[in-house]
Amino acid sequence: MAGEDIRKDVRELREQIEALRAALERVARPYSEIAGVVDQLRSLTGGYFRILDVIQRFGGVGPDLAAPGLKDDISRHIVAVLIERGGRNVSQVTDAVKTRRGTASRRIVRERLEELVQEGVLTSSAEGRHRTFSVSEAVRERWSQVLGLPK
Repeated sequence: MAGEDIRKDVRELREQIEALRAALERVARPYSEIAGVVDQLRSLTGGYFRILDVIQRFGGVGPDLAAPGLKDDISRHIVAVLIERGGRNVSQVTDAVKTRRGTASRRIVRERLEELVQEGVLTSSAEGRHRTFSVSEAVRERWSQVLGLPK
């Protein structure tokens, strides 16, 4: 009889322990989710402070930081336009550069686009008769690093 009572008590204790484990899991789950959100927030604020540091050191955040060595104003504007939104053709890039700068010749923009593709700053793709341009993956990665964005 005494052995049976002990077994029964052990079984009841096991059940209570399992119930406590399950309750602790339910209670701890939101805290682990909060910890993940806090990590994301920490990463974002770190990126924000990195941007502020870059602005303080360099006076601003522009395409020069992602693609150093751009030789002229039009090239810098072209890269900035394509960082904002890639997949533009020559006419779209020219119009966007005109909006930013006030003037831009389609011929000059086309020449700069070709030079930037040869230098590896931009990539081009042909879709039917239309050719579009985007920033290269290397420039996109450097831009993300400058801004402190996670990969």
